Amino acid sequence: MDSPFVVSKGIESEALGEEHRQSLLERFIREDSQLMDILEGLRALELPDWRLVSGAIYQTVWNRLTGRSQGHGIKDYDIAYFDPLDRSWDAEDAVIKRVDAALPAWKGRLEVRNQARVHLWYSEKFGGAYPELTGTDESLENYMCTTHAVAVRLEVDGRLSIAAPFGLADIFALTIRPCHKLESNRTHYAEKAKRMSRLWPELKILHWESGEPVRPELLDERH
Repeated sequence: MDSPFVVSKGIESEALGEEHRQSLLERFIREDSQLMDILEGLRALELPDWRLVSGAIYQTVWNRLTGRSQGHGIKDYDIAYFDPLDRSWDAEDAVIKRVDAALPAWKGRLEVRNQARVHLWYSEKFGGAYPELTGTDESLENYMCTTHAVAVRLEVDGRLSIAAPFGLADIFALTIRPCHKLESNRTHYAEKAKRMSRLWPELKILHWESGEPVRPELLDERH
């Protein structure tokens, strides 16, 4: 569907104000039948402290701001929940299967992770330590970019709650800004930013070290 906002408006995101950005984010999500289908299915499962997180959220905004089609560039749908009572892989696998069964149309595109157990496997997969978390929203602070750190949940009363510890300004400004909390994120930052810029050429990419805008092909250089 068409958006009344053009890229120049997105780049002037600060002029919108955070309350306005949140209102627009909720509007974009509610107008997206695919996202609402997933959110309604997840709500029915009543997973503990669950959220739909990251790519499917901010990329939906980018598609609306740049006039691209629904679902453009969205590879999968990341679902986070928090269950500290059972941190085993078997328990997480059981939840993955429940989600797949509840949302069969999306099977193979749903990535479900118990945030209470990420610290148990993170170092082996990515290198470096990962903090033991106390809730799903806390995990957003460890994401690679401020843009990635956004999550939503469709509440029982129909409200759409939004978690965004760094705010929504960078999302609406089409900006990739690194977060430096986890040094291990540095390894994949350039690769991720390059992929994003191929799908959304309007993006402003900030260099990991200098924080200055940089062309995607120069991301690997030290500034």
